Amino acid sequence: MTGKVLGGRYEIIEKIGEGGMALVYKARCRLLNRYVAVKILRDELTNDEEFIKKFKHESQAAASLSHPNIVSVYDVGVENDIHYIVMEYIKGKTLKDIIDEKGKLSPEETIDYTIQIAEALGHAHKNHIIHRDIKPHNIMVTDDKRIKVTDFGIARAATSATMTNTSSVIGSVHYFSPEQARGKFTDEKSDIYSLGIVMYEMITGKIPFEGESPISVALKHVEEEITPPSHIDSSVPKNIEHIIMKSARKDQMGRYKNTEELLKDLRKVKYSGGDVELTDNTSNFDSQTIILPAVESNKKEKKKGLNENEKKKKPEKKKDKKGSKKAVFLGILLAFLLVNGIAFGFLKFKESFMPGEVEVPDLVGVQEEIAKEKIEEMGLKFIVKDRSYSSDFKEGEIMWQNEEAGKVVKKGFPIEVTVSKGKKKVKVPKLTGKDLGEVEFVLDDLGLKEGNIDYRYSDSIPKNIIISQSPQPDTEVEEGSAIDLVISKGPEIRTSTIPNLVGLQENEAKRAIVAKGLVIGNIRYQSNDSVEKGIVLWQSYQQGTEVQQNTSIDLVVSSGPEKPKKEDRKEPENTNKPGDTTKPGDTTKPGDTPKPGDTSKPGDTPKPGQGKDPEDDEDLSPAEDQQ
Repeated sequence: MTGKVLGGRYEIIEKIGEGGMALVYKARCRLLNRYVAVKILRDELTNDEEFIKKFKHESQAAASLSHPNIVSVYDVGVENDIHYIVMEYIKGKTLKDIIDEKGKLSPEETIDYTIQIAEALGHAHKNHIIHRDIKPHNIMVTDDKRIKVTDFGIARAATSATMTNTSSVIGSVHYFSPEQARGKFTDEKSDIYSLGIVMYEMITGKIPFEGESPISVALKHVEEEITPPSHIDSSVPKNIEHIIMKSARKDQMGRYKNTEELLKDLRKVKYSGGDVELTDNTSNFDSQTIILPAVESNKKEKKKGLNENEKKKKPEKKKDKKGSKKAVFLGILLAFLLVNGIAFGFLKFKESFMPGEVEVPDLVGVQEEIAKEKIEEMGLKFIVKDRSYSSDFKEGEIMWQNEEAGKVVKKGFPIEVTVSKGKKKVKVPKLTGKDLGEVEFVLDDLGLKEGNIDYRYSDSIPKNIIISQSPQPDTEVEEGSAIDLVISKGPEIRTSTIPNLVGLQENEAKRAIVAKGLVIGNIRYQSNDSVEKGIVLWQSYQQGTEVQQNTSIDLVVSSGPEKPKKEDRKEPENTNKPGDTTKPGDTTKPGDTPKPGDTSKPGDTPKPGQGKDPEDDEDLSPAEDQQ
């Protein structure tokens, strides 16, 4: 797989991990020139329609989430039966690796990491997504200790009809909840249970339940109470222990109702060191994701074994007597209520002692007013627990309910709902002038994402800096909207081929230089007896050389024949004055006046390019045309 390019842009570099369903590779995005993680479905599963469906759902679920503590999903694709998801590449280690290295974490680390995980889950829950496979292996810790929750491989929309198949359970056996072990309904509290187990492992270095097989571990989650962390390590603070024990209760109703409640206690411990109340309202292998048959408690099986006939053999007289006593009691109490004029108390009494049972309707997607009317007509209580922004539900629609549709409850039972506030609006920030890497974080924090990206050359804007954006800054858009960007590629590197300039007139050479996108450099003038004035003798780059445009080209131009100097002129003959002391054998001819050290022979003429620098000639001035 190494070296393969997916989607024409993702170049596989190396394998960095694997899970039960997929292999994970580090890759480089050729378009954006950044590293990404590519998750590829295992070959043996590509023909399994069920796994393909789950794999696609993972990408859809994760792509809808935008949170600093959740791994971002960038792209999804299929190529030659290779199903892949492109995700944010995280530099760091898994939480499991860190626990294994350290043995256990400090209370401060445990609280800090748990807060970040809970915030990530809270964001997912508000978007109707339950992770259902929270474990240290699916939690990345960056080098700066930032948590990134990954692998929403079995996450699914948390609607009122969300129900795990009763014949099997999906998850990692050491961390999943009792209801997952039974194959029952799962909700946000199931993730809270798993987070409690992760927290347990962080603070103690151990998992609460071990077994010879996954089934035996699952049974322990259903039947056995968790050993308090302080019994394993006496240094575990009580307030942290209370949070763990409340999160990991067997009964869903005994746990934190949501991550907001959990975060409230976690922050209380972090910032004030305060204790948290533990209300006693309930009794207290391999970590790859696996599928197990649903298990039932042994205690429950024993109860099922009771002789049903014994229940039916109750004496009729005793039943009549009991009914008679109840009638007398009801009469006395009714008289008391009537005497005191407490009609409301009577209604409550009637509701408590003679309750009716109704099936909870499916409210998800129903407008609040209609849902409220329907619930109250059935004798149930309608409670708006929260109002949240949603990209999936219109404003005023029910997006979550605490009890699944079809469940039988008593009249008067409270039905809690979350109502959609519609899509959240955010203002588009100013991105022009910022670096691409910075822009990615800015958009992520605001719940926005990159849209179409266009790269253009710019002589004035450095590489990877944003040139323009759409929509413009301060425009209000819905959360999750894409922002189109134009990014600078820096100056375009253009080249030119050097022409032949030697032999051209100076002005012709200058025009040829400019026409090629080159720059006229230094021009020197040199005398030459054989080349007329104004002709180019030499150029700094040879003809045919490939250079970048705007490169300077230097020239040497002929200034014509060298003018004779005064001391070189011949004197008239017979001008020797009396007293000249020319010695016999002196070979100097009359009129010769050689300068000391002058080795030039009469009649020598410099060749083109070999003349002296005109700056050394006293009476040689530059040509008038210097441009």
